[in-house]
Amino acid sequence: MSIAYLDTQTVIWLHAGASENLTEEAKRQIQNNDLLISPMVLLELEYLFERKRVSTTATKIYTDLHIDFGVTLCSFPFPAIANAALSCKWTRDPFDRLIVSHAKANGNSVLITSDREIRQNYRGAKW
Repeated sequence: MSIAYLDTQTVIWLHAGASENLTEEAKRQIQNNDLLISPMVLLELEYLFERKRVSTTATKIYTDLHIDFGVTLCSFPFPAIANAALSCKWTRDPFDRLIVSHAKANGNSVLITSDREIRQNYRGAKW
């Protein structure tokens, strides 16, 4: 089975059971791939929790998704991710930059994302 990374918003919707927010392509990718998240997604989730933008801690979201969907935290080497991020000049958002670079560095893997800017700039993005 192939791998696919989940972007932060996708993780939030998946955790909330809000499958109506996912496209049919996103659902197909989720069903047909081993699912990974970048550690940056975990950090962004905690940041959103601290700012009261989500009501659940990053650890709880990750644990739930690991149990329910088999989502795992990717351990791809950070130096390779940082190197890929050097060419990711289309955004100043450090979360987006590293999340996309994580998928890119790991064999141009699929990244399931609703983010239009990411989809316009990363050919592995699916929605």
